[in-house]
Amino acid sequence: MLVLSMKSMTPIASAGLALALLTPAAGQIWRSQEWSGYAGNAQHTAISQSLSASAMTKILWSTPVDLNPQYSGSELLIHYAPPLVTYSGQVMVTVKTSAGGDFQVEARNCLTGGLLFTQPTDYVLPPHGWTPTCTSSLNGLYGMVTPGIGGTIYYRNRTDLPTSDPRVTIQQWAFYGLDSYNANKATYNSNLYICTPLTVDNAGNTYFGFRTTGSTPTNVVSGVAKVTPAGVGSWVSATAACADASITTPQMNCAPALSNDQRTLYVGVNSGGWTAGYLVGIDTATMQPKYSARCMDPRTGQPGALLDDSTATPMVGPDGDVYFGIFETGYYNDHGWLLHFDATLTQTKIPGAFGWDDTPSVVPSQCVPTYTGKSTYLLLAKYNNYVGLGPMGDGTNRVAILDPNGSSPAPQNGPSATTGLPVNTMTPIISVLGPTPDQGANLTTYPNAVHEWCINSAAIDVRGRCAILNSEDGNCYRWDFLTNKLSQTLSLSGGLGEAYTSTVIGRFGVSFAVNNARLCAVGKP
Repeated sequence: MLVLSMKSMTPIASAGLALALLTPAAGQIWRSQEWSGYAGNAQHTAISQSLSASAMTKILWSTPVDLNPQYSGSELLIHYAPPLVTYSGQVMVTVKTSAGGDFQVEARNCLTGGLLFTQPTDYVLPPHGWTPTCTSSLNGLYGMVTPGIGGTIYYRNRTDLPTSDPRVTIQQWAFYGLDSYNANKATYNSNLYICTPLTVDNAGNTYFGFRTTGSTPTNVVSGVAKVTPAGVGSWVSATAACADASITTPQMNCAPALSNDQRTLYVGVNSGGWTAGYLVGIDTATMQPKYSARCMDPRTGQPGALLDDSTATPMVGPDGDVYFGIFETGYYNDHGWLLHFDATLTQTKIPGAFGWDDTPSVVPSQCVPTYTGKSTYLLLAKYNNYVGLGPMGDGTNRVAILDPNGSSPAPQNGPSATTGLPVNTMTPIISVLGPTPDQGANLTTYPNAVHEWCINSAAIDVRGRCAILNSEDGNCYRWDFLTNKLSQTLSLSGGLGEAYTSTVIGRFGVSFAVNNARLCAVGKP
């Protein structure tokens, strides 16, 4: 739910249709691992080779992700961590346990919700507006890393065993040195905060952004850190990463993304709040600056905004292109823009027409039979059109499949938009309108207003050729790409205006969606 005050499960049509049809072309990568971190993997493609259920007919189980949610009227301005799904069939659920933001991770059975273990963390949130996310990541086949206090992280070697098992170990790592942390705990705990989800590469290295609010014994300042599986750390400041002294912090909630060859780490940097910034590329071997691109509003030609209340993160496509959602400068119905770069961030490509609080998902082009273009993959993105925001803001909130290499006149190119440069944006291939009228809107003035899509990353079922979507109307939907229809609907709650959350496809035909501070496992009994 954007707040301006600053505040159907049809499988592939024929069993004889080989999965080879959905494999990438030469030089391209589809990720098929279980859900290891934000948006599924280290590239944030949100793509799964696991099938969602053939019929989404029941909430199999649910559990709270917030034991003390802070409602703001009829809204819940918080970003909840997406669940993680392990190879062995556990789902890792991050739970906020107090109003102040204490957290624990619960390991539950994907099918039954049965509790295997609870792992508390002493993680403390950085200063914030909307409550930020506390997001762990799987590390290797059985491991998990979780944010901790004072910029430290905790590594658990086994997520498939209860904590009481003697084979389970939990280690604390500090990227600036654990000895220094242990000797100066009070200083680090008061002045150093992890501010992004954790991202893990194939070698077990963990990456994250952090913020400092005061001096530390090791002279650490806000930046991006790496910790190896041996607990050895390194870091680069946000200022050095973009070579701009006015930029001081990593963007809040912005999960770092890895290139397909794991050699480059992409992350957004700003100066906190609603400020301009850069998308930067960092060398993962040395943690030294590699690439940098100022995030510009395509319409005005002025620097766009990287919002700390957003969870937009870089997404690396199968061909290495990088996508990143920003907010606009001037007035563009608060859609923002989905910026599009080559891997070196030196070539600016066709942008998408919506970028606010959204990480696009990869959809192999074979999944959309009406597509006849040349792109080997497409993008799923929100296309909300916020009610009442200017003459063009009529509440027709959509999700769309976009051709990243197509070019069409930007939507909302009318009197509500700031006068500026003419803009072409990615071509929509198919889209679907939210199905539920927004009773909170003036339906006389805005007769087509519908509830917003409540997602910041939508899970893509490649074999089922569909997406699992969450809506502020309280329902979870299956969007069938074959028919371009919302083919199945399951009610999760009565509906609530809330900051956007991710959907996840797990194992055994179970999918996951968060609505009204509860994680719901949905599928077929």
